Amino acid sequence: MIDSLGSGTESDPWRLQTPPLTSELAMHREIRDGRDVLVCTVGKTVLFYDAKCLKDLHDMLKARGDWVELGAADEQKPAKAGTVEAWGRAPDNPVGGWYGLKKGLRGRFGMYIPPLMERLGLAEVEHKPRGNRMRAL
Repeated sequence: MIDSLGSGTESDPWRLQTPPLTSELAMHREIRDGRDVLVCTVGKTVLFYDAKCLKDLHDMLKARGDWVELGAADEQKPAKAGTVEAWGRAPDNPVGGWYGLKKGLRGRFGMYIPPLMERLGLAEVEHKPRGNRMRAL
């Protein structure tokens, strides 16, 4: 298990693990082109998510009031209906579509954002090999 909490800066990122605890990732916040962005680094892959997703996803989870399946999927694959992944790209979410900002790498929202929300104390996330869910705290 990763012990460094990190402060969420580029020089001291949050060190996290995917929900099934199979991969490590680092995440930090920065301003890019005037937008508050979460920068997620998994191996050599770098993804960007609109930081507004933290509040918006927390609000959605609180409104649902129960566990929601994560349903992570690459951008090129459809997201399972009713999952965090589907919500993170839905035209009726608060940003009107994708929270992922890097064309071609906008998916996996349901894999990489939940661990950060858990670290920040906003949500509880399951850590099973498959079918993980999350709920608001």
